[in-house]
Amino acid sequence: MIAAAREALAAQPEGIRERVRLVQGDGRDTGVHFLPGSFDVVLCHGVLMYVEEPDPLVAGLARMLAPGGLLSLLVRNGDALAMRPGLAGDWAGALAAFDTTAYRNRLGLDVRADRLSALTATLAGIAAPLHAWYGVRVFTDTAADDAPIPDDLETLLAAEERAGRTDPYRGMAALLHLCGVRG
Repeated sequence: MIAAAREALAAQPEGIRERVRLVQGDGRDTGVHFLPGSFDVVLCHGVLMYVEEPDPLVAGLARMLAPGGLLSLLVRNGDALAMRPGLAGDWAGALAAFDTTAYRNRLGLDVRADRLSALTATLAGIAAPLHAWYGVRVFTDTAADDAPIPDDLETLLAAEERAGRTDPYRGMAALLHLCGVRG
């Protein structure tokens, strides 16, 4: 991923390249690279599923936030793991998914999902309580990775955005987007 990021960064204009610093390391050790309160926004999207114990990483990210700063997490929804196999007609897989947060992702890797209640408690415990949360990929989770872009993309995006902020749909989304704000 670092190599891919370096390659993408190299293709950017100098004004962008000079403002970006790529750092490889353990997210729990953010204090080695950044002073507490260094950032107004910290994004952690598509990472927690690969971390066995996410709380120390989330706490490290929150330490980097300035007062009032936003911590944005995008995670696999552990409360909706039965949806994908169920919609695909894999009834045994759907039943098994109710009792676990472990799953095999589209890359073929065994990873884990996070539950909204657990992350809400984690955010509260690190002084960055949950401010808002959204569902992501409510209707499109079963779309093939190589599916063509539909002609009515704007309508699809509007439906996803509306479902992602509306109960009960957002709770059934494949992914959760949580926003915690540093006190």
